[in-house]
Amino acid sequence: MYIPLLLTDFLDRAVKLYGDKIAVIDDEKVVTYFELNERVNRLSYGLEKLGVAKGDKVAILAPNTLEMLEGFYGAFQLGAVTVPLNIRLKPNDYLFILNHSETKILLVDYELYGLIDPVRDQLNVEQIIVHGGRKVKLEENDLDYEAWLAQFPAKPFDRAEMDEKDIASLLYTSGTTGDPKGVMLTHRNNYIQALQVMHHLRVSDQDVLLHVLPMFHVNGWGSIFYYTGNGATQVMLRKTRPDIIFEKLQKHGVTIMHMAPTVLNSLIQYYDENKRNISKDQNVRVVIGGSAPPITFIAKVEDEMGWEFIQIYGMTETSPLTTTSIIRAQHLDEPKEVQNRMKSKAGYQMYLTEVKVVNEKGKEVAPNSQEIGELVIRSNGVMEGYWKNEKATKEVIRNGWFHTGDMGVVDSDGNIEIVDRKKDVIISGGENISSIEVENILYEHPAVIEAAVISIPHEKWGETPHAVVVVRDGEAVTEEEIIVFARERVAHYKAPTSVSFVEELPKTGSGKIQKAYLRNQFWKSMNKMVN
Repeated sequence: MYIPLLLTDFLDRAVKLYGDKIAVIDDEKVVTYFELNERVNRLSYGLEKLGVAKGDKVAILAPNTLEMLEGFYGAFQLGAVTVPLNIRLKPNDYLFILNHSETKILLVDYELYGLIDPVRDQLNVEQIIVHGGRKVKLEENDLDYEAWLAQFPAKPFDRAEMDEKDIASLLYTSGTTGDPKGVMLTHRNNYIQALQVMHHLRVSDQDVLLHVLPMFHVNGWGSIFYYTGNGATQVMLRKTRPDIIFEKLQKHGVTIMHMAPTVLNSLIQYYDENKRNISKDQNVRVVIGGSAPPITFIAKVEDEMGWEFIQIYGMTETSPLTTTSIIRAQHLDEPKEVQNRMKSKAGYQMYLTEVKVVNEKGKEVAPNSQEIGELVIRSNGVMEGYWKNEKATKEVIRNGWFHTGDMGVVDSDGNIEIVDRKKDVIISGGENISSIEVENILYEHPAVIEAAVISIPHEKWGETPHAVVVVRDGEAVTEEEIIVFARERVAHYKAPTSVSFVEELPKTGSGKIQKAYLRNQFWKSMNKMVN
């Protein structure tokens, strides 16, 4: 008999097999899977009372909390679509997303409640419900989440009839080149993604996940599904602060964390400053997605901090994860420095996914670590399309393949290495320069905490590399010293020709550095982003 792949299955399995096991630790709030399920049922009954039906949108604006986790499953039982919102946006961004998505109900955390006020009168949302509503003064007609939830029964909810091809979540991209685009992911997209990722990350019922990566970011890379289904304990994190992360890591016996490279960088800095007070006896897996990390990061994490480093690659449009850099059996005897180099790459395709790097003619590039092409992906995780944007959908999904816009090379072992985003490649005097390669060199400088390399206009070469650098506290370094340091380690044409120093680099909600924002400051006087 055919059984549709529905995301409600993951919580059902956890309740059946791990009902009395701790499911969520959210500071003072601790609930078992039985108790989590009861709260989810109450939420489903409450949403039903408000008129939510299959296909309706329920948006969630919250940090990583118990309430956010249960929000997904509470909506799914109705066949509703979740719209997780980036907590770092501006009120006008929320206005666009909530109205464009046709959101009916907005669940918002009390700490973020004020972000809605400036655009409230323009919203088409029917009801706003506030997590921790008793801690703030509510506007008329808004509801306090806990008081409202308590009105409804905890008994099993009679679920809507659903198909695995139904849309489960609508996730909006950052919109650095225009309005955000809503990525439609189905139950099937998310379900199969969960199955493949939990295999590669070795997820089990003995895991304790610390939710470092925001859950609004592609459903926390799908973590809310495969850790739930495996009965793992999930520790919530409101603030992405290194001291809080290390405190929770040691207090709760955390075994795995997902995060962006910038967050890992902050943890490394904190470790260096507090290593005497930090235990290294935990078997922690740290999963990193985003730009390729410097190899020095990997050596630090594994050799000194005692954690296992796992690099992955993915995009919102692919549910998201598609490759991993976990060392394969045939390379386990390689020297540590060779293995670290492998781990810094995007790696090889996960189960149930096809990934290749192709040239402009659509042919696969040679596995020589030299020929550059674009990563294209075919999998069950590729989105249905962009919500109400058929034109943009057709631009990225062609002949059954999703075109990522990421440029890469392939080595002789079949490992993919991302050399840059298509838009981030610097073309100076006709030479292609990988901003990631140059950034990794700059991270080797002892005074550099963070660095971003971007293109800026140049009268002779068209454009040239420029470094934007954050300097470590107590250190001093000049522009000339940075340039000389880079020139000693890469070809001169790749080295930055100028440097600016800032206290902080602009980042997305998931911790990625916003290079487009940095570039715009240098190119705004030009008619186009090419000189």
